[in-house]
Amino acid sequence: MAGHPATLAVLGVDGKLAPGVAVNLGDGQSVTTDRTGRALFTAPAFGDYLLAKASGTSAAALIDPAVGASEPQGMTLPGIVSVRDRFWICGGGLTGDADADSVKIDGQPALVLAASPECLAVLPGPNAKPGQASIAVEAPGVQWSGTTTLVSLEFEAPHAVLLPDQKGQLLVHVIGSEQKLRIVVQNQTPGVLRFLRGDAQELVTKGGPQNAVELRVQAVRSGDYSFHARPLSAPDAQTAERYLRVAQPIAPADLQDDLKKLAGRLARHPRDFQMVRAELGHILRDTMAGDFRTLVEAARAAL
Repeated sequence: MAGHPATLAVLGVDGKLAPGVAVNLGDGQSVTTDRTGRALFTAPAFGDYLLAKASGTSAAALIDPAVGASEPQGMTLPGIVSVRDRFWICGGGLTGDADADSVKIDGQPALVLAASPECLAVLPGPNAKPGQASIAVEAPGVQWSGTTTLVSLEFEAPHAVLLPDQKGQLLVHVIGSEQKLRIVVQNQTPGVLRFLRGDAQELVTKGGPQNAVELRVQAVRSGDYSFHARPLSAPDAQTAERYLRVAQPIAPADLQDDLKKLAGRLARHPRDFQMVRAELGHILRDTMAGDFRTLVEAARAAL
């Protein structure tokens, strides 16, 4: 929210909060993360978006116009939450100081990674268990509760050890829900074991008591391998459209019309998000690092 406090978090390549990292927020504003890996700052009073840059990487956030204090009506959270990944709780009446916002899952504290007056990024605590869960949010003058389903995504390796060039099957099991889930699986060690259809795959589990999905893999060489899987949140066409519109003015000349058309398509036909997401993937393949790429990546991530 323009002109209001917000908290950002910096995560290292190991996924842990990183203290002492300098973050450039543009317009001469910079902050350094404290011992918790977070930093409090004030969102710009003008502009449509914010770019945070640190250690060769960057992230984008949309800026909403400042409004008066609001009640937490319409507060939302995902219906499915991973016990290992951050998720968003959004609604009015929150505070941008993460330490002033409290979130508990089944009565156990969760970590508020990042915060604004409109949304919190929350990481479940180490004691979070798969299954139905109650979420309680407290902020100055605010008390709100809701429910969600926590899931754990577990890998089952091929029954026989694969030798180099051998193919096999890797299973991803869903613990905590029998719903069919859209998930994304990322291969963190492609030099040891590769996915036959790309090392980042979006899949749908089969649902039911044995809720799982399989991946075809091939051994490259002997060694330890690692993967990460998380549920995909519902596509947010409106947010993606906003990112594309703010990216358009800084896009290369030959892409400005394309971005305008894609943003218009999301506005008129939000159910076409998969087509738009695919087109953004094509654009990103030919786009170097920079502000434009960061905004397009944010639009694609929203879908």
